[in-house]
Amino acid sequence: MTTFCVMKLLCQATRNETRYVKRFFGTLLTQTLQKRVLPPFWMVVPGPRKSTVFGLARPFCTAEKSHTEPKRKAAFGSVGRRIPYQILHVINHDGESLGNMRRAEALKLMDQHELKLVLLRENADPPVYKLMTGRQIHEEQLKRAEKKKASSKSGMVQKELSFSSAIAKNDLETKTKQIGQWIEKKYHVKVTIRQAKGSNTDTFMLFDQILETVSEKATYLSKPKVTREGVSSCILRHMSDKELKAYQKMENQKNSAVKKDENEDLKSNELNQ
Repeated sequence: MTTFCVMKLLCQATRNETRYVKRFFGTLLTQTLQKRVLPPFWMVVPGPRKSTVFGLARPFCTAEKSHTEPKRKAAFGSVGRRIPYQILHVINHDGESLGNMRRAEALKLMDQHELKLVLLRENADPPVYKLMTGRQIHEEQLKRAEKKKASSKSGMVQKELSFSSAIAKNDLETKTKQIGQWIEKKYHVKVTIRQAKGSNTDTFMLFDQILETVSEKATYLSKPKVTREGVSSCILRHMSDKELKAYQKMENQKNSAVKKDENEDLKSNELNQ
């Protein structure tokens, strides 16, 4: 009888020990997998005979995707009434700043003048929106498409030059010579001129003067325009073969007309003598 009781106690102790070992390793395995591979929602349910591990599926969430996937750049156009910001910096359709205003005020202004709101700079503080007509939006979309097409040409290189409107004559000649060398290599050249304080020089006349110097091979890709207050820029490019032939033909006609006028002047002078 004593032997039977001892054997029963040993069997019970063995079962308890096995149960505790399973619990320990089940919990350890769960913690390890939870840290490395499996989703965070795991739990261990101990039972009288065995431990059961349940894994719950990761809940659906788009927040993590927004961190990993790059943000797509919105196409240029009307944003309608879908504005996620409370405060906006608004520019009217003539390009004048209306200052910062609340979203409701901007929408009210849009409705009153029957215009459309277009996002210009989202990274600014506050974001910059512009009131535009449908025609203005269409023209700007065409400009951006042409600019993108021009910049996507294979092997196209753009050089940049920037100087003040108070530039000395010798320095301007040096800059123009550099532009001519780049044009010969068929580079695009962006020229930026800053209006110097106290200078009355017309920056647009400087652009025309530069173009006239390199007119035998260059023309405007982008005509001179004011990019911001006190700063103007243009882009020059090499003329195509067709444009060069047309230019040479025009120059020949000019030279012929000049020679004809000179001959007529000589004849008239001889008759007068």
